[in-house]
Amino acid sequence: MKLQCDVEVVSRMLPTFGIKSRGKGTRAVISIGKHLDKTCQRSCIYMMICTAKDRTGSKYKLKDNIEKFFTWFVEEGKATVRLKEPAVDICLSKADANSLKNFLSAARLADRGSDTSSLPLSTLTPVRARDVEQPKKKLTIVSKKDYPLTSNFPYSLEQLQVSYCKLSRVDMRMLSLKALRKLDLSNNHIKKLPATIGDLGCLSELVLHNNHLESFSEALCLSTLQRTLQLLDLSQNRLRTLPAQFCQLKELVNLKLDDNELVCLPFHVGRLSRLRFLSAAHNQLAVLPTDFRRLSLENLDLFGNPFVQPNPLDHTMKLTFPVPLQELASRAVVNLRLPYGPQLIPAHLCQDLEVAKTCDCGRVCISFYIKTAVSMNLHQVSHTVVLVDDMGGTDAPVQQHFCSLSCYSEFLDHSLQRGIR
Repeated sequence: MKLQCDVEVVSRMLPTFGIKSRGKGTRAVISIGKHLDKTCQRSCIYMMICTAKDRTGSKYKLKDNIEKFFTWFVEEGKATVRLKEPAVDICLSKADANSLKNFLSAARLADRGSDTSSLPLSTLTPVRARDVEQPKKKLTIVSKKDYPLTSNFPYSLEQLQVSYCKLSRVDMRMLSLKALRKLDLSNNHIKKLPATIGDLGCLSELVLHNNHLESFSEALCLSTLQRTLQLLDLSQNRLRTLPAQFCQLKELVNLKLDDNELVCLPFHVGRLSRLRFLSAAHNQLAVLPTDFRRLSLENLDLFGNPFVQPNPLDHTMKLTFPVPLQELASRAVVNLRLPYGPQLIPAHLCQDLEVAKTCDCGRVCISFYIKTAVSMNLHQVSHTVVLVDDMGGTDAPVQQHFCSLSCYSEFLDHSLQRGIR
């Protein structure tokens, strides 16, 4: 039985001499195995701790020698074993939680003097230098020949880049790296992302530049990435749309969507309140969603999109007379801020309410409205704007919805008056 972790051996006599422990562990390999006890000339079970400075190891007898186990934080890879003789506390940290539990179980059995045949014992021999190196936190692989096929990625990785390896899918071994903060899989052939990427609870940067992605799943948008993801690079893929749930990724600060086939941005893009850097150049955007006005950016790049020339007279009529009762009821729910949910009304109605459009008058419309496009200077939402076209413009069309003919007529009157002036 072996365990790799950080270890600090603290003498309980230190406070007697007014000395404090260092409070910092050293990378070590701890083994449980048999060793000849010279005092009784019998083989007894010992715990051996090997570090970079002491690769031959220090041994501690286990049978009837453990005073107490402290396991409050075992799920975080931390525990303490208190020995009777010598009077020391062996503090373990930065261990794999499951491996630590197995190790502590073996230590308990050894302390009780259980049958040694039931214990997973190791040979107590000096360790190799690489076994006691500090855990690796960053790994970069930019060649297929360097890609590990037979060995695992270091469990302690916080940054992993695997590029130019022709990966067609995400290696599931990467998804067990619970400390991972940055995952860069750029310049591969990945077509689909597994929903289990959302289980990486510390992931703040996900780079998928230049792959073959055709979709970004709803499951990822509703995963723990909602609370952690700050940078997402989906540039140079084959995305045509993003799910409505995409705007649940509310911690996003930097979003790169360049060189895809996007025909629209998410309806509720304005809910990305922390977003400061947005680039969606060279897509197929004809118009921006109404919610785009709510963004507050530092840098915006929408160059190379086929934006339409807005004309208030060009409109889409999705309004019938009289307005259906369901539409009127749905509008009332939103305007009056009445609570709703799938436990109260059918799920499809909840989905309709989630994409309610706001009219110029401040009221909402759901499925029946008049839609047109109006011009907006992008400096209204961003401090720095990359030119929209080769003509040096910084204006782009934004969708505008109207709940009634009277609201649309009033808008046209104001537009004509501005045009006359």
